[in-house]
Amino acid sequence: MLKEERFSHILTLIKKKGKANYESLAGELNVSEDTIRRDIESLYNNGLLLKVRGGAMSLSKNPLSFQYRTQYQSEEKNIIALKTLQLIREGQTVFMDGGSTICAVASHLPANSKFRLVTNNMALVPVISAFRHIELIVLGGIYDRETAANTGGQTCSEAAKYIADLYLMGTCALQKDLGISAVFQSDGEVKQQMLKNAVKTYVLANNTKLNATEHYKVCGLKEITGLITDLPADDPRLDDFRGMGIRLI
Repeated sequence: MLKEERFSHILTLIKKKGKANYESLAGELNVSEDTIRRDIESLYNNGLLLKVRGGAMSLSKNPLSFQYRTQYQSEEKNIIALKTLQLIREGQTVFMDGGSTICAVASHLPANSKFRLVTNNMALVPVISAFRHIELIVLGGIYDRETAANTGGQTCSEAAKYIADLYLMGTCALQKDLGISAVFQSDGEVKQQMLKNAVKTYVLANNTKLNATEHYKVCGLKEITGLITDLPADDPRLDDFRGMGIRLI
């Protein structure tokens, strides 16, 4: 099959299904996975699709787009949000970083919530503005339209001025041995600074982020207080994280 024919097949399939993996494409086209990787690299470089772990995805379903992630797995986010509310106390100083799960937590806060919120998550601003008794401190920095958050040296420098009773960390990926990792280094650096200045840190992660990794390491699991997921605490998928000295919620 000609390269152009493979390109056409890949784009047609992704347009129809939204995504495809290397293995299935290689089988359908009767070529090696390395050939498929090169094809997807070419299509990605020409702006025709998105590369993701293990394959490719339609541009219309960009997993890094904040707008897409807000709608993605909304039920799981709501479960995590409701579990998280028990940790927030009146009078606390709370770090919340970027991410659509963090926004879900904010949207479920009781109307009489009263605490200090320090965040780089610009999408939180219109949500929190409705809460009269929450003191909102917005960290400056370079605004990233994809993640709707401020990042960079200024963000880290300003975060370092505060000590938080509680840090709610949005998470890209976590793995029992390699810890927590982020897609973007700039995002990971903000997380590291908030972690350093927090008394307790709880990581928020839906089940798809468990036993996964991204390229920038944020910290080891022993550095956090607990993990909040959409899964029941006794779910076997959490077995890898037991006995590590962290609380599972």
